[in-house]
Order: sequence, then C-alpha cells, then structure tokens
Amino acid sequence: MQLTGKRIQLCPFDYSDKDLFIELSMSAAMMEHVYTPFTYDESTAAFEVKSQPWSKTSDSWFTLGITEISSGEKLGSIGIKIVNHEAKIGEVSFMMKPSAQGKGFASEALSLLKDYAFAELTLNKLTAICSVNNIGSYKLLEKLGFQREGCLYQHTLINNTLVDDYVYGLCLRSF
Repeated sequence: MQLTGKRIQLCPFDYSDKDLFIELSMSAAMMEHVYTPFTYDESTAAFEVKSQPWSKTSDSWFTLGITEISSGEKLGSIGIKIVNHEAKIGEVSFMMKPSAQGKGFASEALSLLKDYAFAELTLNKLTAICSVNNIGSYKLLEKLGFQREGCLYQHTLINNTLVDDYVYGLCLRSF
C-alpha cells in the first residue's frame, strides 16, 4: 500500500525509514513538544514496533514514511491508530525533520492520510493531540479542518515537566 501526492509518497515503514526515525526520536530539539527523547535502544525498539504489519483490526499504530518523490529523500513519518474500532475513531500523528518543515510536505501527507482514513478505512472521526506550545502542528491541524475540542491540562510528561495538550477532532460529516 502506498499513497502518492503531488510531491510526496507515503509507504508503510520499512528499514529505509529507520535511520531518520532514530535520529528524530533521539533529538531533544525535535522532541521538545512530543516526549522525552529516546535513547538509541528505545528508538530502535520503537521502530521495530512501528514497522510491524498492520491491518484495520490492529490496535497499534500504522506508521508510514514520508518520501519526497523528486529526490527520494526521507522527510519524516505520519501515522494513524484506530483508538475506537466500534465508533470508528482514529488518532493521527506526524513528525517532519527540521529541513522539511514549513514547506507544505506535512500538509500534503496529512491530507493523503485523512483521505485514506475516511475513504479506505471508513473511519468516522480523526483526532490528534499536540502540545499547546507546538504552534506549527496545531496550525497545520486547523488548516486541514481539524477543530480544537479541548485542552488536557498537565497531560504529557516531557523532560520531567507536565505539559498541557490540545485535543483536535475532524468528523467525516464535516469533511
């Protein structure tokens, strides 16, 4: 399975995505709004979990690598996890390397994943959670039609500090 846009292609995680995933997972700057940076061993273990086969009935993340078509460069990753199979609700998440940020790649990737989630996975709603300080992420979510549904106070522990998170949702009926 692959999803192809104008400038990028999304493909299920494979070993060609491993180095970038580990680099980003260990980067204090990249993880500032996500979680405490992983060690190398934690990053490797997380990659192994995220690169496992996935189906619509899975309870794990379906993670896809984001590759620029023209150069073949790995730009980041995006994923979806069906958090409520009965109500057909999926959570999305994404991470782009710094040199790919602000160029529309994440927007294109999220648009492709959003279309796939509603059309192919027949989900009813997508959600996303991001730090209140992660301005780039929540502006992207809002740009693509996600609505801020609330704030989870002291929700995520990052570097021994409790951080507030925004919760976003996008329902099929508003899509």
